[in-house]
Amino acid sequence: MTAQHASIATHRKAFHDFEVLEKFESGIALQGTEVKSVRAGHVTLTGNHIRIEHGEAILYGVKIEPYTFGNRFNHDPERPRRLLLHRREIRHLQVAAEQQGNTLIALRCYFRRQKVKIEVGVCRGRKTADKREVLKRKTADREAQRAVAAVRKR
Repeated sequence: MTAQHASIATHRKAFHDFEVLEKFESGIALQGTEVKSVRAGHVTLTGNHIRIEHGEAILYGVKIEPYTFGNRFNHDPERPRRLLLHRREIRHLQVAAEQQGNTLIALRCYFRRQKVKIEVGVCRGRKTADKREVLKRKTADREAQRAVAAVRKR
């Protein structure tokens, strides 16, 4: 990860519970104290989802803690936030979300050129058996990498 893409928060459970089909980069409309709180790293992506309403992508369930020194100008921590996407991207996401079993989730929050960005994923839920299969595959790959590294070391 480069300095331009300093990660703020990652929704790690999403990569376990969902199969990510597509990823999009999106801006997010924030209020003044929210930006300061995000810069301090007080963002929680767990349990979020995105809905397309009236031609706009709205992010629900993301918690941005109130800014410590924000006094009366502080924001509501769990308010819905508008995602900044092009019209054709919103249409593409809407079509993808309407397909059976797909959902839109914020996967990662990061900085890019001093702007807060959200990585939006078009995801499909995994069954318990699929999760086990993925874990087995990752474990096998990790063990194979260790074996290759041990052979190279000698």
